[in-house]
Amino acid sequence: MRVIVDAMGGDNAPVEIIKGAVEASREFNIDLLLVGKEEIINEELKKYNTSGLNIEIYNANEVIENTESPTMAIRRKKDSSLVVAFKLLKEGKGDAVVSAGSTGAILAGGLFLLGRIKGIDRAALTPVLPGKKSPFVIVDAGANADCKPNNLLQFAVMGSVYANSVLGIDNPKVAIANIGSEEEKGNELTKQSYSLLKSKLDNFVGNVEGRDIPEGNVHVVVCDGFTGNMILKVFEGVAGTIFSILKEKIMSSTRTKIGGLLLKPVFSSFKKQFDYTEYGGAILLGVDGLVIKAHGSSNAKAFRNAIRQAKNAFDGKMLNIIKNQLEKLIETE
Repeated sequence: MRVIVDAMGGDNAPVEIIKGAVEASREFNIDLLLVGKEEIINEELKKYNTSGLNIEIYNANEVIENTESPTMAIRRKKDSSLVVAFKLLKEGKGDAVVSAGSTGAILAGGLFLLGRIKGIDRAALTPVLPGKKSPFVIVDAGANADCKPNNLLQFAVMGSVYANSVLGIDNPKVAIANIGSEEEKGNELTKQSYSLLKSKLDNFVGNVEGRDIPEGNVHVVVCDGFTGNMILKVFEGVAGTIFSILKEKIMSSTRTKIGGLLLKPVFSSFKKQFDYTEYGGAILLGVDGLVIKAHGSSNAKAFRNAIRQAKNAFDGKMLNIIKNQLEKLIETE
């Protein structure tokens, strides 16, 4: 497999991006095509032992910043690392694109330069989050503030394939994020979506309330991007706050420090389970190509795992399965 890396995207580019990419190449036996300013990439690569690795560089002189209008940047900056990466994927020069750059630009580039899968109306950002019993995915987590019931049906199909082929969850359970578990609860979108998903999907289990999402009993949570992004940000914020409070309490006295030392293995395991760097990034489902949006502040570990995520999707033939499932869905309409 060959992964196309936007080496200039992200808060810690290119240092952490290239470090993580090299680690992934060696650990997962992946070929790399690093896109960005050639001189800078070459200087960074000198820091590492790349013997035996298949790493190429493709020069791109521009960088899309987070402060730019995503659509305008994709159209105007033809020689940006992100645009060039998408074009290389479209031309078949690689099997996936991984970037920690602007979310809006990645979404716009995926739609304009790769196009949507036949049968898909909206692409969706799909992060993996840790649950008590099982990891789960949110579809959509920010790409579409407003949705229609058919969008949520398509999100459910794509999310199910992703949870199965990449996370290894057999017959993943699908639910709609809602303010109550009853069928009649919610707004017009959730009520209409409930009826549609119930009639079309065997693995649909109903609504799931926000407080129940972290349990991990449901593997695919579907919603509009506004709701999904709120869930994602609250989830990340609460996890960060808990870790911060625990650290303060543990360091508050000699007695608690001793207790914290005894419980260090427990805290380490807990932190690892809720550490976003362990899960890589959010896959952009619905575009005709594998695209992983790594966290903007990704360190080398997070970016390495984002590349691993792309490898798992490729090995699991996720795109082909989604296309087949959509064809079956269209046939039943």
